[in-house]
Amino acid sequence: MRDRRTAILEAAARVIARQGVRGLRMEELAAEARVSKALIYYYFEDHAGLLRHTLEFISDRAERYTGGRSGPARPSSPRQELEQSFLLEFQEVPEVRENSTAWGELRASAVFDPQLRDELARAGLMWVREVADALGRTRTGAPDPALIASAERLTALLEGLSARWLSGILPLGNARELMREAIAVEVEQLGRHPTHGTPPHQAVASHTLR
Repeated sequence: MRDRRTAILEAAARVIARQGVRGLRMEELAAEARVSKALIYYYFEDHAGLLRHTLEFISDRAERYTGGRSGPARPSSPRQELEQSFLLEFQEVPEVRENSTAWGELRASAVFDPQLRDELARAGLMWVREVADALGRTRTGAPDPALIASAERLTALLEGLSARWLSGILPLGNARELMREAIAVEVEQLGRHPTHGTPPHQAVASHTLR
């Protein structure tokens, strides 16, 4: 039998995707998850706790379907692994659309909710760090600040492209192609940075000679 706590979180993600964070009311969630309100309070204590755990659930679910296991083929290189993890965010699959929509709704609500803003910031930092690590495997030796900056740009672009795709402004194929091109630009740019083992002045000199 499916875990009731997971069922509540799945229902919370659906409600947020449909109606936004303000539409997440305990009565409606209980009906959506087919559980009692008392059980929701038992697992999550209050509305803030429910939102925090739903955010974690959405982040974990995104990590599962972008981790390569659901892709058409296993990535054969760090570069392909990086690209696939981004492109799997753009799928005409109900779970992916729901997850991306719910993330966008949480991000929008965080503008007016300091507590949610802090939770979202922590999740965002973890995501940026994961992308930076993936970029580091693609461009070994690139300095950490450059990897972080590149990860910030790519994750921000993904959020923007995802919002346009979900709202019908941007076709799915176009969103995926723009994401692929951005990754190529970032990886190429990281290759121009001096490696950790090369003194900066030597790296600049050798770049000038080329």
